[in-house]
Amino acid sequence: MIPKLRIHKKIGLISLAFFLLLSPANGANKTVLIKIATLAPEGSAWMQTFNELKAEILQKTDKTVQFRIYPGGVLGDEKDMLRKLHIGQIQGAVLTSSELSALFKEIDVFQVPFLFQTYEEVDHVLDKMDNFFRKGFADSGYLLLGWSEAGFIRLMSTTPIMTLNDLKAVKVWTWEDAPMALAIFEEAQVAAIPLTVPDVLIGLRTGLVDVVYAPPAGAISLQWHTKVKYLTDVPLSYLVGGLIIKKKVFNQIPAAYQGVVMESCQTHLERLKTAIRSENRDALRVMEKHGVKILKPSQEVVEEFKQLSDKAMLRLGTTSFSKEVLDEVSAYLEGYRNSKK
Repeated sequence: MIPKLRIHKKIGLISLAFFLLLSPANGANKTVLIKIATLAPEGSAWMQTFNELKAEILQKTDKTVQFRIYPGGVLGDEKDMLRKLHIGQIQGAVLTSSELSALFKEIDVFQVPFLFQTYEEVDHVLDKMDNFFRKGFADSGYLLLGWSEAGFIRLMSTTPIMTLNDLKAVKVWTWEDAPMALAIFEEAQVAAIPLTVPDVLIGLRTGLVDVVYAPPAGAISLQWHTKVKYLTDVPLSYLVGGLIIKKKVFNQIPAAYQGVVMESCQTHLERLKTAIRSENRDALRVMEKHGVKILKPSQEVVEEFKQLSDKAMLRLGTTSFSKEVLDEVSAYLEGYRNSKK
């Protein structure tokens, strides 16, 4: 009897092991659903890219990894997205430097006004400091799937803004919790009205704000161009962004597919960057065609804006990014500019 019991027991254990190997409970075929929020509206180049990316990842991972995109700020502004990330309501988001800095403060260096002059300078610095920023996000529990951008920011207004005095006479929108912008507006003695991005269009319609700032393509996507009459053609600062995901969620993706997801994201976001730059160039012509007047202040006025910005940055100090990081970025910029002379 005892040998029979042992035989039956062995057969039972073998059967159980075989069942476990075939069962989806071992995670081999388990679907990883990643919910991603973005302010990019439906129909934009952003959403076209994300839809293509979603389809490619679904196909290349044999439907194991699925992206679900929430566009147009339906889950709130970037601050809301960040909060939903922290509590696990979503697993990823496209954020600009303002909220990325909440995960790694050094990214705030990109918000310094007049820091970059060209896209080539941006690309050079990002290439040199890519690993540094990625490690900073990783240390906070997030993985950067790829860089994105909105482009160079310009002022748009319902009244012409050609001088600093023009700016002082109107109500200017500012991002909520944007210390650098607030420091500049305080230095300029400008009335700043904090609003979430989804509320800006209402603010323009009702006269709550007279001046907004964004990259031209972004202003068109958000329909702000329909409520402004002027664009001041001075690139104020560069708006960087990134697609981030919780690191522990990424680690749930089977190892065989992690490289596929990372490569697909970076490839599509690189293409998107090229498309966004083209859109920003075209957007100026589109806005002008729709009656927006393009204003070009004198070089003296631009220098006045720069000096005011420098004073504001000096007063703000290094409460966000460190002096060491700013020095490193400045050194890369100086080296790049010297190489082009």
